[in-house]
Amino acid sequence: MAGTADALSETLCRQLQKETLVILNTVDAGTGGPTANAISWICAVSPKKLRMALDQRSRLVDNIRQHPAVTLSLFGSGSFYAIHGKASIIANPLEGVPIKLVCIDVDIDAVHDAMFFGARITAEPEFVKTYDKRAADRLDGQVFAAMRKAQ
Repeated sequence: MAGTADALSETLCRQLQKETLVILNTVDAGTGGPTANAISWICAVSPKKLRMALDQRSRLVDNIRQHPAVTLSLFGSGSFYAIHGKASIIANPLEGVPIKLVCIDVDIDAVHDAMFFGARITAEPEFVKTYDKRAADRLDGQVFAAMRKAQ
């Protein structure tokens, strides 16, 4: 994809069906300045909608309540993308998980290929959970299943 589109490509939709490292950019509710936070509980509901889960105590939830315009940034398909949209809380708490999470939908306005000219990403970032792998896998499964059921 080159330039700007109004929806996710099929490739980005597929990538966002599994746990993916995404940077959530919000406007800070207290300072009015920009913030950037790494998240991984996010999935594509459709080419025009993303769904994510955040801890109820996270400052990001307050940021979204006060300033629903967000940008999500991710590496994929050999490039770097900025996804602009409007966030709204759809479930608080998110049912079916053992921790208190908020489920948020992002209605996508634009998907911008934000990679600088003449370059291509050759390796996407990877991460590992630093706590008990079985516990992490179980929690991730619960969160993603609950997110897919949320309305």
